[in-house]
Amino acid sequence: MASGARRLVVPAPAKLNAFLHVTGRRADGYHTLESLFVAIDLADRVELADRDDDAIVRSAEVDGVAEDDDLALRAARALRAAAGVTRGVSIRVDKRIPMGAGLGGGSSDAASVLLALNRLWSLGLSRAALMHIGASLGADVPFFLGVGPALARGIGERLTPMSIPTAWIALAMPPAHVPTARIFASPELTHSTPSAKMSVFSEGYGHNDLEAVAAAAFPPVGRALHALRSVSPHARMTGSGACVFAPFDAERDARRALEALPADLPARVVRTLARHPLASFAS
Repeated sequence: MASGARRLVVPAPAKLNAFLHVTGRRADGYHTLESLFVAIDLADRVELADRDDDAIVRSAEVDGVAEDDDLALRAARALRAAAGVTRGVSIRVDKRIPMGAGLGGGSSDAASVLLALNRLWSLGLSRAALMHIGASLGADVPFFLGVGPALARGIGERLTPMSIPTAWIALAMPPAHVPTARIFASPELTHSTPSAKMSVFSEGYGHNDLEAVAAAAFPPVGRALHALRSVSPHARMTGSGACVFAPFDAERDARRALEALPADLPARVVRTLARHPLASFAS
C-alpha cells in the first residue's frame, strides 16, 4: 500500500461466505444469519487525499453508484462526525470487485476508508470504535474492520474470530447483478436453518440458504453453479450472489477447475487471506 504525508492508497479486499444460513426473522423484518466470512486477495483500490478544506468528495465517479449511495463517502462523513473533527478528504475507488456479486465490495470500501482515515487523520480510534461506526453503514462492514476470518451471527454484527486453513479458490463471476434486498424479500427463502452449536467447521460444511432463490431468479447464477459443481462437490454461491466459488488445497487444482468451465464464464483464481491487509491500522 502506498502512503504519503497527506495521501494513502489502500486495498479493500473482497470476502467469501464459506456458508450462509438464515436462522430466523426478527419482528423488525431483518433476517438473522449464521455465516463464516473470509477475505480474499481480490481487492478494490482506494485512494484518499487529505484536503485543506472540509469537503468530502469523490475524485472519480463509480459506475452505477450515485454519490448519495456511495458507502465510501458515507463512511468518511460518519467517521468525521463521530470523531468530532473538521477535516476534508478526496476519495477515489478503483473498482475491481464486481458489484452485486456477493463479495462485499461496497462494505469493504467503507471499512478501508474508516481504517485509512483513522491513520491519515491521526485519530487513534480503537477497532471497537470503528466497528461501532461501521455497523451504522451496513451489516458486513464490521467484518472488514476485523483482523481475519470470522463467524458472524445475529444480522451479521456479532463476530467471533476464527482460524481456518488458507485455500485456493476457483471463483466464477457470472454476468449478473443480484440485488441483496430482492433475494431476502423472496417468499421462497427459508428462515429456519438450525444454528450450529460448534466453532470448528469441516471442509464443505453447511450451505447457502440464498442460493436456490438467486439461481432461480438469475439464470446465469444457476449455470455457474452447475458448471463449477461439475468439478467440485463443494461449489456454492457466496453472499446473495452472483459469484460462485469452490475451494482447493492447491493452486494447480483451482486452475484446473477453471479450465473445465465454459469459455464464456468469467472466472479467476484467488486465495483466502488469514489476515486483513489493514489489520494494523487499528488496535
